[in-house]
Amino acid sequence: MKKRIILWVGGVLAFLLIAFILLISFRGSLLEYTIRKVITKVENKYPVDFNIASARFIDLNSVALTGITLVPDGRDTLFSTDSVHATVSIRSIFKGRIVFNRLEVANGFFTATKSGDKDNFSFLLKKEDGAPVDTTAIKSRNYGELLNRLIETAFDNVPDQVDFKNLNVSYVSDNRTISVKMPFLTVEEGNINTELAIRTDSIVNNMRVKGTIDPGDYNISASLYATDNKGIVLPYVKDKFDAAVAFDTLHISLNNKRFRNDKLTVKGTGMINNLVVNHEKIADQDVVVKEAAVDYVVTLGPNLYVVDSLTEVRVNKAKANIYAAYQNATSKIIDLQVKTAEMPGDNFFDSLPTGLFENLDGIKTQGNLKYKMSFHLNMDSIDYVRFNSDLDASKNFKIVKWGKTNLQKINGSFEHTVYEYGKPVRTFTVGPSNPFFSHIGSISPYLRNAILTAEDAYFYSHNGFHEEAFRQAIAKNLETGEFARGGSTISMQLVKNVFLTRQKTVSRKVEEAIIVWLMENLDLVSKNRMFEVYLNIIEWGPNVYGAKDASRFYFGKQPSELNLAEAIFLTSIIPSPKRYRSSFDSYGNLRSYKSGYYRLIGSHMLKRGLISREVYDNLYPNVRLYGRARDLVVTAIDTTQLEPDSTEFELQTIDMLDF
Repeated sequence: MKKRIILWVGGVLAFLLIAFILLISFRGSLLEYTIRKVITKVENKYPVDFNIASARFIDLNSVALTGITLVPDGRDTLFSTDSVHATVSIRSIFKGRIVFNRLEVANGFFTATKSGDKDNFSFLLKKEDGAPVDTTAIKSRNYGELLNRLIETAFDNVPDQVDFKNLNVSYVSDNRTISVKMPFLTVEEGNINTELAIRTDSIVNNMRVKGTIDPGDYNISASLYATDNKGIVLPYVKDKFDAAVAFDTLHISLNNKRFRNDKLTVKGTGMINNLVVNHEKIADQDVVVKEAAVDYVVTLGPNLYVVDSLTEVRVNKAKANIYAAYQNATSKIIDLQVKTAEMPGDNFFDSLPTGLFENLDGIKTQGNLKYKMSFHLNMDSIDYVRFNSDLDASKNFKIVKWGKTNLQKINGSFEHTVYEYGKPVRTFTVGPSNPFFSHIGSISPYLRNAILTAEDAYFYSHNGFHEEAFRQAIAKNLETGEFARGGSTISMQLVKNVFLTRQKTVSRKVEEAIIVWLMENLDLVSKNRMFEVYLNIIEWGPNVYGAKDASRFYFGKQPSELNLAEAIFLTSIIPSPKRYRSSFDSYGNLRSYKSGYYRLIGSHMLKRGLISREVYDNLYPNVRLYGRARDLVVTAIDTTQLEPDSTEFELQTIDMLDF
């Protein structure tokens, strides 16, 4: 028995020895065969000349390739490299597929060019001839499965050791030049190290990348930072979005992936330092985020894209959990949720990016805040969009130190400056020292109630926001594809006029919401005082501000003397006060389309008990101009044939009537 075992082992060893000798003897032929097979496959698939000048083994399983070029037919060289030294998996040679354990590349050049309609790279992007396009498959494509395949292919082909020297990638067209220079790239024992010099037209970024990779567990992390203390500037955003974006360092990682039930779930982190963003729709100056980070959990599946609620976003000291989902199996459905744990109020205000909220800069608070928001939209039923937003404060929350602006200044007399197109046009005192100031009690109740009915019917009962108005504004804007309705309350309009600029930026709307919340929820200003200030500062015509100025300008009387018809007219022009003349014909008579607006406002005032039936029955749109406005209107060219669509500048004033 023992002898048989010895003979069997000896036979196996002899076979392995013979196989090894044959492999050593014929490995050159096997390598040559494999390379010919690869070249033939590439040239059969693409219209190119693929050439490898020489290929040879330099030791047991190391290969040296020289003079590698890829030249599209009739075009400039797309790729070339002087030499490639690689340690090859012997088993992969038998399979006709080369897999490298170690890879060294020197002097590599990938050069894409385009002039007019000719280029040397688009053949790589074209589908094979005759392959039909399955539109159903495209619509239901599982991007989770596709991404999982890409991740596994990339990680499975990463050599254990990489040493690249002098790699160059460039793209040159008639109007764009991009070049990437990589002096070196090394991967050794899982550590990644490289330098990059990237030029995009006139933008040059010099950066260093360091990280780690573990192909077996599909883990990778990388940190990118500038090497010249100039930061890293994102290209293209200036040309495409008229914006500027830059940062100092960026860290990204993929920590885990799982593909199950046709769904891919990936987990990882991201962090960015000193992010600077400049765009006129965001703010009128640079917006700086000192530090932002995310721990993400993302799932992709058939017609499904989900950011899991375990995802945590951090901006400076503030943290929030985010849930976002998009489904398009039968209907396009969007869900978004934001939720924070209770945090110190100072953490919230200190975390606001600089350059966004000038009035809140430096504010200090006592107590805690927490926030939650939910949004649901089915694109097949836009009118039923759901939106809820709540910022809650602890009972002891209060402001202990104002920042740049004292929000309580409007409790007393203050100087108000009106801006147009970013420039000051008029400054006046809001208070008794101004002869055009009117106490709320000296303003006709018809005017007060008409404005409340049209602009904000629930002003005295809400806390600064009307979610139903905002929900309807979202639905209207989505339906029209533009910003057609704002859903602003009187509180929001007051804050916009007193504390903020007229620029339509994202930061202004957010700052407006925060200031309104502070004023309303901390009872910084009474409702009556807010409404009184509002009535004394809103624009009502050319250089006409406040109820007293408007009453004199249009009717030559005091605001206490206004009748219902005059009050409704003044209410109707609040959204577009400079277009007041379009309400009249050249003889100073109200145009006929105004009658519908009068009936609408009057009927709602009647329902709310703000006027009697007798007053309503005697309501006619028959105001007569007696003030300075008459001289401007009556002498105007007759425009009776140019009656504007009243919905363009009036229906926005009645957003809240049917709530």
